[in-house]
Amino acid sequence: MTALPIASFQARRAALAARLPSSSLVLVPAAELAVRSRDTEYPFRQDSDFWYLTGFAEPEAVLVLIKPVQGPVKSHLFCLPRDPAQEIWTGYRLGPERAVASLGVDQAAPLHELDAAMLGWLSQVEQVFLTLNDTALTQRLLAWRQQALQRGRRNAQVVAQLSDLQPELAALRQIKSEEEIQLMRRAAAISATGHLAAMQACAPGGYEYQLQAELEYSFKMQGAAGPAYGSIVGSGANACILHYVENSAPLQAGDLVLIDAGAEYQGYAGDITRTFPVSGQFSAPQLALYRLVLKANELAISLVRPGADLEAIHQRVIHCLTEGLIELGLLAGPLAQAIEQETYKAFYMHGTSHWLGLDVHDVGAYRQQGQPVPLQPGMVLTIEPGLYIAPDAAEVEPQWRGIGIRIEDDVLVTATGCEVLTEAVPKDPEAIEALMMTRSKAKEGCHQAC
Repeated sequence: MTALPIASFQARRAALAARLPSSSLVLVPAAELAVRSRDTEYPFRQDSDFWYLTGFAEPEAVLVLIKPVQGPVKSHLFCLPRDPAQEIWTGYRLGPERAVASLGVDQAAPLHELDAAMLGWLSQVEQVFLTLNDTALTQRLLAWRQQALQRGRRNAQVVAQLSDLQPELAALRQIKSEEEIQLMRRAAAISATGHLAAMQACAPGGYEYQLQAELEYSFKMQGAAGPAYGSIVGSGANACILHYVENSAPLQAGDLVLIDAGAEYQGYAGDITRTFPVSGQFSAPQLALYRLVLKANELAISLVRPGADLEAIHQRVIHCLTEGLIELGLLAGPLAQAIEQETYKAFYMHGTSHWLGLDVHDVGAYRQQGQPVPLQPGMVLTIEPGLYIAPDAAEVEPQWRGIGIRIEDDVLVTATGCEVLTEAVPKDPEAIEALMMTRSKAKEGCHQAC
């Protein structure tokens, strides 16, 4: 069940149609069940575009929008029909009978009627919008067109132009409404509470997967669907693996642990990374690198405002990190040469930001017409600088090797600057150490016994 009213989804469909030419048709399919093993499926997660336009959580459905030359835009939903025998096994279906009232679409019909309906509509429109990299849907559309031509349907040949829906739909999704912002604040708050729980549960003798369990238990207990992506819990040198998901290693005294995890709430993702000491106190080398990453994180956030762009912010982060690495002796100067030759990429190899929304790496252009997209109020993005000193980095002193640090926040662009949605999780090193000192002795004893 969605927290948003029917009118919100109707408004989104209307906004999409307003961006498209007359005599056009839009096709947006729902996600399908994915097999996990033999006759069991992965937990179902709706396609983000389909959810954005319908709020409908069932698989195997198709939304069709038709914008005629004259008259109102019409929305049609094709979905699985009611089947009491099947619903005993897999859950209740909305069915076409209840879809109009429940979802606010103009018409609804069983999924098997889609083919016949499309053959009729292809003679009435000049352009079809769909996600062109959805090869299965594209091939199906081409088959419909061929059938229409073979049947001699009037003007069927004008559907030769297929257009990509993604640029128009992504532009809508990129600017969050106030309703969406409230949901993203909640996703961030749930995510933050999970990170706090993991920090307080951490102790030598435990395992990475136990911190993952603390996180995801907290997410679910607060009403989230679960994690928005595979939780990353990397201790020691595992923190230097950007997408480490094994989460199986023991937590060793003296190591850092990097947690990159976020909750999904009403489809919207939180995305937080914090790095903290397993034993509750940073060593001198760890603290030096941590303060450098924190400096870059805070600098980047201070630059987020309308009119700024992510490329410029990234360059400022590169300058900050490279300068600090030279001062610490991990890179050779001069600064301009190190930046030009990109020697910093040995330790900082990813971008500083990505869009955030219904997808953790959300839709939306980063460049248009060769220029960076300027930030606008309602955009939500991450700020996530990091440094990763591989355990086999022979060019640096041993004290630095195997240290991985990333600090990531979710940031909303506002009319006057920005709002950090994830500020509830401390990132000042002294605040982290103080928080971890509050962990219970009982929790430590549990981890050591496990």
